[in-house]
Amino acid sequence: MYIEQTFTLSPLIKRRLKGLTPKFGYGLLGAATYYRTYSRLKADGSQENWADTVIRVVEGVMSIRKDWYVKENIKWDEVEWQNIAAEMADAIFHFRFLPAGRMLWSLGSDVIPVKGGLAAFNCSYFHVTHLSKHASELMDALMLGVGTGWGATDWNAKLWRPQPDSYIYTIPDTREGWTESVQRLIESYEDGSFTVEFDYSEVRPYGTPIKTFGGVASGPEPLKRLHDAIRDYLDDHVSGKTSKLRCATDVINAIGCCVVAGNVRRSAQLSLGNINDSEFLNFKNYDLNPDRAAIGWMSNNSVRINSAEDFASIGDIADMIRDNGEPGVVNFMNIQKYARMGEESPDTAIGTNPCSEATLEHAELCCLVEVFPTKCVTEADFYKACELATLFASTVSLLLTNQADINAVITRNHRIGVSISGVADWFDNTAASDIIRIMRKGYRVVERTNQWYNYKANVDESIRKTVIKPSGSVSLLAGVSPGMHWPIYNRYIRRIRVGEYTPIVDILTKAGIPYEADVASSNTLIFEFPVQTGANRGQRDITMWQKGAMVQMLQRHWADQMVSNTITFDPKTEAAQIEDFLSLTLPNVKSYSLLPETEEGAYAQMPYEQITKVEYDKRAKAITDIDWSTFGGSDGQDSKFCSNEECEI
Repeated sequence: MYIEQTFTLSPLIKRRLKGLTPKFGYGLLGAATYYRTYSRLKADGSQENWADTVIRVVEGVMSIRKDWYVKENIKWDEVEWQNIAAEMADAIFHFRFLPAGRMLWSLGSDVIPVKGGLAAFNCSYFHVTHLSKHASELMDALMLGVGTGWGATDWNAKLWRPQPDSYIYTIPDTREGWTESVQRLIESYEDGSFTVEFDYSEVRPYGTPIKTFGGVASGPEPLKRLHDAIRDYLDDHVSGKTSKLRCATDVINAIGCCVVAGNVRRSAQLSLGNINDSEFLNFKNYDLNPDRAAIGWMSNNSVRINSAEDFASIGDIADMIRDNGEPGVVNFMNIQKYARMGEESPDTAIGTNPCSEATLEHAELCCLVEVFPTKCVTEADFYKACELATLFASTVSLLLTNQADINAVITRNHRIGVSISGVADWFDNTAASDIIRIMRKGYRVVERTNQWYNYKANVDESIRKTVIKPSGSVSLLAGVSPGMHWPIYNRYIRRIRVGEYTPIVDILTKAGIPYEADVASSNTLIFEFPVQTGANRGQRDITMWQKGAMVQMLQRHWADQMVSNTITFDPKTEAAQIEDFLSLTLPNVKSYSLLPETEEGAYAQMPYEQITKVEYDKRAKAITDIDWSTFGGSDGQDSKFCSNEECEI
């Protein structure tokens, strides 16, 4: 058991919370997102409402801290922590801050005590130098819903074809059994040992319910295909047909495809390579590498800037970015030298997570929370939210996992990421000079709070403390623009995917929300919600250079890690400026991801579709109110990986 102690909120606080009415963002969209994703079944079989979820999450995070104090023989002051927990619950209930979606789903449930930290964290980085070990650890993280960044540029081991004599490994019906099978297979090539054959008889058949994370089992077929693919990739490398980088990339991308097929709907991977490596740059050029089309889509690919000389290659990648938005660019010169830009503070990070907000060492995890300044009535509310969010993240960073490498780096760094979301909304209504002043003061609140509570827990101050995360479904709950991004339109249809046989389908259908079958995924429906943001400007009203200025501002005044960004550009008017844009602004930031604007109707069932006020009013009037007390039978869905369309795959 990873957590043995239990913290329980006082009955008075629980009663007060249950007497409040939540104001979900964007009306029915925020409420539907909550009930689809984060509302779980209580012990008595009834359905959580928002107050119940807040209580579960606060009790869950306080149980982590209490457990740590008891194990470390630190005095636990119940009165003090009840008071703090009451403040935290009030701030979460009113959306002044929220933990990352995975924590919102898992904390306080029976998942964390059994599965540990990998069930609470969104993302990670693995620097692949030992393929069998790191590929299996990466697969373990993906199967637990943790998105992975990775790099294999330093993997130099020699492989041999296994001996013809063989042995049989009977794969246990567990996550550990699947990852062990992959490790054994690759090890047979690393040491030239006996050929391993697999017995799949114990793997549960297709359609069997999965208890912990929901859904149904995929059966053994995806794992069989993975084993066959890995043998092919390793054989190709041994015979001299492929390079080490190509071999490792194919193996890890294939693992991601297996995880997707293995009933985890999304898999987030980011592959880091060198900017002057033409082979890496062309991994998604399917004219040159047609055999990679089946797996190449599994990772977003980004290049490293390691030295001033690397800037000479910016022009070489500009044409590729104009076409499809890849590669992204990660400036490790700034990552390893600066906290916030201009403040020198060494960082041992060598990688990043798939959405590029966290700077990470090998086998390190992201621990993220986000504050919503537009939901704070006063400046004092914002600073208090920063304090409570920092305490929340600093507490979760005490959690350990089932992997020794991860535990070692967590214990050393206790890296956290307090984010701000709704930044564009904030800028539309507040003077930039005031925002900068408030952010800089808020950063000091985060810094002092982390120092104090880590000191009380007898652990070191966190090596880094702030990010701008992309947000996504969590920002829908609060009703704010995601991360630093402007809303794509002022009024639009927002499409969300819902499993055809999940309990929420009936209640959304009866409310009159339009829906249709998902053309890209079986057993899935797409519901259409009308949204009116009230924003003064939309994403397409902001130039590429203005978006870049926003990244630079946040990197200097708030994020001591990175600012997750998708800098959309107009292919007709701005594509020719990409080389200049990167050359002039990349020295002032830590990462960029650029993406050409997608034209309306470019593909079926796009997440956003602009509508007029007349159309919005028509759709809004056709929807009836929902009595959510009639909703039940759902245990939510684990909010895996990152949380926006740009970095979810």
